Amino acid sequence: MAGFKSSAIDCGVVEAVQTQAFDVVVIGGGPAGMAAALAAHNAGAHVAIVEREQHLGGILRQCIHPGFGLSHFKQELTGPEYAQRFIDQVRATDIALFLGSMVLGIDSAEGDPGTGKTAGATAVHTVTLMSPAGMLQLTGRAVVLAMGCRERTRSEIKIPGSRPAGVFTAGLAQRYINIENLKPGSRAVILGSGDIGLIMARRCTLEGISVEGVYELMPYANGLRRNVKNCLDDFGVPLHLSTTVTRVIGHDRLEAVEVSQVDERLAPIPGTERIIPCDTLLLSVGLIPENELSVAAGVELDPRTRGAVVDQSLQTGVPGIFACGNVLHVHDLADNVTTESERAGAAAAAYALGTGAGAVPDCELTVSPAGIAGYALPGRITAVALTKLNFRVRRPVDAARVRILAGGVELFAGKVRPFKPSVMESFPLPAKVIKQALDLGASKIVLSVDPIEEA
Repeated sequence: MAGFKSSAIDCGVVEAVQTQAFDVVVIGGGPAGMAAALAAHNAGAHVAIVEREQHLGGILRQCIHPGFGLSHFKQELTGPEYAQRFIDQVRATDIALFLGSMVLGIDSAEGDPGTGKTAGATAVHTVTLMSPAGMLQLTGRAVVLAMGCRERTRSEIKIPGSRPAGVFTAGLAQRYINIENLKPGSRAVILGSGDIGLIMARRCTLEGISVEGVYELMPYANGLRRNVKNCLDDFGVPLHLSTTVTRVIGHDRLEAVEVSQVDERLAPIPGTERIIPCDTLLLSVGLIPENELSVAAGVELDPRTRGAVVDQSLQTGVPGIFACGNVLHVHDLADNVTTESERAGAAAAAYALGTGAGAVPDCELTVSPAGIAGYALPGRITAVALTKLNFRVRRPVDAARVRILAGGVELFAGKVRPFKPSVMESFPLPAKVIKQALDLGASKIVLSVDPIEEA
């Protein structure tokens, strides 16, 4: 045929995929990914960051409110200011950046990625990605998963009714207002009292959007107390507890929502329905770690956190793959994400360079939550050393005690104090307690949070 030109595939010639070798490959360029990459770089590793957006910073780019950096930098910063400090540090190093690049998969094999460094790690991980320059493969002895999390949508909480325009997740509305300079509506109802929902109640009010109220399914607010005060109380936005949206009303555009009170089983109470006129419904109903890549790579997930099961070095069950930040478990403060991710980056570098992590485990203990503890992390303990346990409670209590048990024996008991689901708690597990559990022949350590009234 005139004008026909054979392609390389037609001619039987397939161009090889370009490959680049690193010690540590970090997937995600948000606060977790940048902190992990910097820690790995400072430990002497050759590091790459892969980020699907065109810019580093992740979700912090649209979080223009203050409240960041109070513990890490000892001063209050906005989200973009907090992110920029890390971006500047990353840019000042030789960390390779692959922006606008989507990771397609992670494969593991035995061998040497050829970086020329002595390492105790034998597995080679190949990260395949699609970049503006085409398909690339990055090899490394260690991979850090730092993909963050996504918001639960209307379909995941199954709100009945029609499907008009005007129903957004709170984070999407935040992006529209703060980055795209778009106004999502004029009269809003917010479902859920998570921190992003509370912050958007204030943001919408400042932008001239009337917020009819924040409706929360649970009998308590799920956001930080400071956000309830600063975002609702200070702006006169009402908070309705034990109330949820039971129907969406509207054809082309949202016209109203039906809200109902719920009972102790969280079921709507007949006869309590009210119609709230509005043109915008913002959903702040929880976050889910972005673990599709993790599952495809063979990483075991914890059904409680929906993140990876890791040991105290934040290494997953796949040797050489580490996880940190919101892809591991949902945090309430970016400062905590940074601290955790620095641990993961340092451990990944030690594994890749053969300078510490990745040795034969000292022990193998699982960690399980009990009482009102919703989860306990890490889920495995592989070394007899001081271990930091993180957990959240399932409901607020004024007085409860943390206890550590093994084989039915109480090994440690903390002080009586209040706990709230909105705050991620930290508990130091001493090495001697781990040793006591091993001496008892236990295979599991239980972290139990027991309310005093139930003791």
